[in-house]
Amino acid sequence: MKNKNLHFESKCVHSGIGEYEFGPVVPPIYQTSTFKFESAAHGAALFKGEAEGYIYTRMKNPTIEAMENAVAELENGYKALGCASGMAAISTIFTALLKNGDHVVCSKSVYGPTLTVLQSIFSKFGVESTFVDTDIIDEIKKAVKPNTKIIYVESPANPMIAITDINVASKIAHENNALLVVDNTFMSPALQQPLNLGADVVLHSMTKFLNGHADVVAGIIVVKDEAMYSLMRKTLNQMGGVIDPFNAFLVHRGLRTLSVRMQKHCENAQLIAEYLENHPKVKWVRYPGLKSHPNYELGLKQHKAPGGMISFELKGGFKAGEIVMNNVKLCALAVSLGGVESLIQHPASMTHLSMGEEARKAAGISEGLVRLSVGIENVKDLIEDIEQALEKIPEKEKIFL
Repeated sequence: MKNKNLHFESKCVHSGIGEYEFGPVVPPIYQTSTFKFESAAHGAALFKGEAEGYIYTRMKNPTIEAMENAVAELENGYKALGCASGMAAISTIFTALLKNGDHVVCSKSVYGPTLTVLQSIFSKFGVESTFVDTDIIDEIKKAVKPNTKIIYVESPANPMIAITDINVASKIAHENNALLVVDNTFMSPALQQPLNLGADVVLHSMTKFLNGHADVVAGIIVVKDEAMYSLMRKTLNQMGGVIDPFNAFLVHRGLRTLSVRMQKHCENAQLIAEYLENHPKVKWVRYPGLKSHPNYELGLKQHKAPGGMISFELKGGFKAGEIVMNNVKLCALAVSLGGVESLIQHPASMTHLSMGEEARKAAGISEGLVRLSVGIENVKDLIEDIEQALEKIPEKEKIFL
């Protein structure tokens, strides 16, 4: 990697960019499905892996490869694989690494479709899963079985911002002949590099912070050696969940501002979290930058900064959550996260409504839980917007009238 000695901010700007015909300073978009061979012998050499080059965009494409190289460099990995979505990345990892009779230990607080794909799809093929609070190390140890092949950690985790000790989790995995897979979406490599902490595979929904502009759906897998890359590449090519050149171009463009965006996300989120923690209508706040976070000390050690994601509990429960959602003006009422704009959602009345109250309680999703993805707007404008929405919540004795 030509930029390995550069500081992270410089890597964001220059990683993955090579030399191209006519001298463009950004990689061209090779919007093509297939590539011409110089001869039959050349085509044969490409298919045999005896020559470097391109055959078909599902297999390899220069625009996609440039973006992959950039993310791999930012994560301090060997290589990366661009996928059509975060779930395409997750499904590719599980397909490549698991078989009938295998077992997965997974974070209980995890992106919903990750849980669903394990419970509803991979279970049909004989893969067993155990979901635990991976921020409690003893729970990981207790959950591991002789047939455990993957310990899957999302840290910080969605939606409770739980933090797992990645270094310790990796040691547990390796002591049991398993692999540690880390979803690093909430932090991005600007704030956390799991491969440096012992993880074997890292993934992102690039829809979020890596792209950063809410205009792409994409995912990526980052590995640290040739053997794992070959396994993942073969699986991804055969399963077909690859990213397209134009979206790869957009993500690569987003990466160039990742460092400065994450700095602003963190600055804003810290001030908003402190504001919320002192608000009379807020029960508690989960943010890695607050000393009240259960894993605050671990966060100081594991993260370069606390990130842009906040979860908080409203004292008024379900109804209070609805009121706030209906009254925000600057914050966009929408799912997803990691864009330059602030996004807010209330799981109990939105993404997890269909589960029912009891099922939500079992999953740790309380009725007043709010998740806020803090953008890069002026923080005074954001606090003013949140304040006016919170003011709409009536006093406790009136909230159910």
